[in-house]
Amino acid sequence: MPHVTYRYFSEALQKQTQAEILLPDPKMTGPFHVMFLLHGLSDDQSIWMRRTSIERYVADLPLIVVMPDGGRGWYSDAIAGYAYETAIGKELPELVEKTFSTKGPWCITGLSMGGYGALKLALRYPERFHSAVSHSGALYFGHNEFTGTDAFAAEARRVVGETPAGGVNDLYALVGKLRPSKMPLVRIDCGTEDFLLEANRDFHAHLKELGVAHEYSEYPGGHTWDYWDLHVQEALEFHAGHLHLNK
Repeated sequence: MPHVTYRYFSEALQKQTQAEILLPDPKMTGPFHVMFLLHGLSDDQSIWMRRTSIERYVADLPLIVVMPDGGRGWYSDAIAGYAYETAIGKELPELVEKTFSTKGPWCITGLSMGGYGALKLALRYPERFHSAVSHSGALYFGHNEFTGTDAFAAEARRVVGETPAGGVNDLYALVGKLRPSKMPLVRIDCGTEDFLLEANRDFHAHLKELGVAHEYSEYPGGHTWDYWDLHVQEALEFHAGHLHLNK
């Protein structure tokens, strides 16, 4: 299937950046739904193509897959740094719409930092993203305090501040403030040997307490590409069912 490296100047980031984009088989007729596929903290836009069989998994779907470079930005507009929420939640979707034959609604998936980002962008832009899937998501980010002296806490403070709970980067607060009619369809999964398992269980419990319908699953595995390569296939089934991609 066609694979495009989409290089462009981002007004939000004030720099050149890029996304890897998979396009449907040319025999298919558009317009097409779109899935944003987000990477984790230590990776870039190329990693899903290099470490999984995502191209093979979407080969028969009428779906455009957009894999943006989110840096180490947590898909958030940093207090001191880059505006990655604006860049990926607003700017890039508008560019994709102008460049390719698309239709709504869209969906979004991510792992680790990108799992947090997928849920956050869906909650922030529910008119855009109809369904969202988090694999092994760092779902505490934006909710916990970052008061430590370690490098990660210092980096997190530059993005969301020392006490971000209740703000625009807090998934717990975003879910509580969003009207039920606007709530995206959510699926969350995590490995039983993953260091982020408790964070996922806590957010799952929060959704249950609020009465927010969602899917939640735990599977054997850790914070690994073997796990994500396997379970991204279930994410595609989830999105395909809700977007009626197989009809």
